[in-house]
Amino acid sequence: MKKRKCCKCSLGRKLGRLVLKLLGLALLANAALFAVFFFDLDGKLLFNVVEPLLKKHYDNMDRKDTLKAPYDMDKYPSYEYDV
Repeated sequence: MKKRKCCKCSLGRKLGRLVLKLLGLALLANAALFAVFFFDLDGKLLFNVVEPLLKKHYDNMDRKDTLKAPYDMDKYPSYEYDV
């Protein structure tokens, strides 16, 4: 007598392998996220890469020099109360 391959067994085996692969992938993702959290890699990336780029951009911006603006006392309203 010849042995027949059971479709349900091979399907179950494929499904089991898929579940194990997904579980392994989830464990790897969890380990990677834990490493990022434990070593504060996101903060180091922000401090060493993003912040210098932002400083370089914003320090080179043209701004109005407020020290050169005229200061006239008579142009401001009076803050005295009428009692």
